[in-house]
Amino acid sequence: MLAATVGSLLSFQSAAAQVLPPARKAERVEITRGPELESATNHLTIIRWTTNNPGGSDVHYGIVHYGTDPKELSQTAKNPIRLNQGHTHTTFRVRLYDLTPRTTYYYTVTSEESNGTSDGVKSTVRTFTTPAPGEIIVGARP
Repeated sequence: MLAATVGSLLSFQSAAAQVLPPARKAERVEITRGPELESATNHLTIIRWTTNNPGGSDVHYGIVHYGTDPKELSQTAKNPIRLNQGHTHTTFRVRLYDLTPRTTYYYTVTSEESNGTSDGVKSTVRTFTTPAPGEIIVGARP
């Protein structure tokens, strides 16, 4: 019984020690879907978009620059994401907090590696309007 336990433990440690090397950085990162509104309440909105897998480091950040003036996107929100190097695409989701109800916001999205190196992709300016208090928007809207 002890030998079986030790054997199982050794097998587990051996499998856990296999670490994949970082994926080769993509020559060109492109937004393949979105950006779009995933959901919104009067004070929280989630923006979602998908790119081809940027490769490089395992951790990337999805970044949304936003504001109420399309020429001055002075607020920034960012969320980390751990890349699955075996996937061909990566979906970013970024939460925007403390928004004003019934207000139109403008935004762009981008992404970067954990060291701050840009993935070289940036969306055009998009827009969404937060709902009234108590209302919820669910579903993709460009």
